[in-house]
Amino acid sequence: MNKNDLVNIQGPLERETLRILQGVPRVGVEPTPATKRHRDVVVRAGDVTHVVEVKTQRVTNASAARQHAAYAEGLPEGTHLLLVARTTTAEALQILEEAGVAVIDATGNIRIELPGLFLWTEGRRATPAPTTGAPPVKLMGKAGVATQVLLADPERQWQVHDLAEAAGVSVGLAHRLFTRLEREGLIQVEGAGPQRTRLLTNPTALLDLWAEEMRDRGVNQVRAFRLARDPSTQAQALSELLTKAKIEHAVTGAAGAARLAPFITAIPITEVWVTETVALDYVVDTARADQVADGHNIVLRQAMGDTPLVLRQKVGDVWTANPFRLFLDLRQDPRRGREQADRLREEVIGF
Repeated sequence: MNKNDLVNIQGPLERETLRILQGVPRVGVEPTPATKRHRDVVVRAGDVTHVVEVKTQRVTNASAARQHAAYAEGLPEGTHLLLVARTTTAEALQILEEAGVAVIDATGNIRIELPGLFLWTEGRRATPAPTTGAPPVKLMGKAGVATQVLLADPERQWQVHDLAEAAGVSVGLAHRLFTRLEREGLIQVEGAGPQRTRLLTNPTALLDLWAEEMRDRGVNQVRAFRLARDPSTQAQALSELLTKAKIEHAVTGAAGAARLAPFITAIPITEVWVTETVALDYVVDTARADQVADGHNIVLRQAMGDTPLVLRQKVGDVWTANPFRLFLDLRQDPRRGREQADRLREEVIGF
């Protein structure tokens, strides 16, 4: 190992920061006492040196990463941010990388890209730390539904029973969700008792966190082929047939996003979520399609609880998934999905 393979960090470091860094391979630490005139932390690799600001966090998820990215944007020109964490999620690493925030975590991830200095190592998979008490609610299932309701009305002052009623969830779950979001620093709480309200303060970070944690349960799907003269009209024809048969559904993916965002023009496959109350074989027949193993141009999916149909909307004559669901489903598409999801977020969602 030559000297360029090792990153040295020197300066006044908090106890938690020092404890994390001392266990990371390829990182050398030279702690120094803090003084009024010297509080800078220096990152050095070979002959390259940078003065940085260090922030420490035990677990960094997508929400926290988005907030760190926003903080880094406000730093003076030439000042860089280094995040030191025990664990960072894959989504958080990507957000921080795109924002130019340097990262070192206890699992061995090193992402430092500063002028003249590029260090990149892959860490081992983190083992979840044991929790005490009730674990925080994950933004999936009914909690995921409530999260989308919050995102759909980001400027509303919410009381617990308001969210429970709007999302069709229990008051207890709504309260647990607010507790989680308050802990994440995503809501502002005002008042006390029955008049206590919550206001979403960072919808951007909440969307990131929801997209990171959201997982559909009990997904079934079939692939089918349906002859269509123009792929762009496939979604409308399918929606009309399913609506006539009273089958609840929502077009998603590129076909759904194209209803809201004209920049999506290539739609090789039309993806549709359908209610779990109807057999998929029946849906295929209703769509006048043929189930196939290869060469499909339609994918029909179901999920437990019909959560993908939440907040669906009719765009023209087509029942379409809500913009947040479209964003999530586009990200799963290996064909330019991430790029299209980001464009949808920018031009339709707006945060």
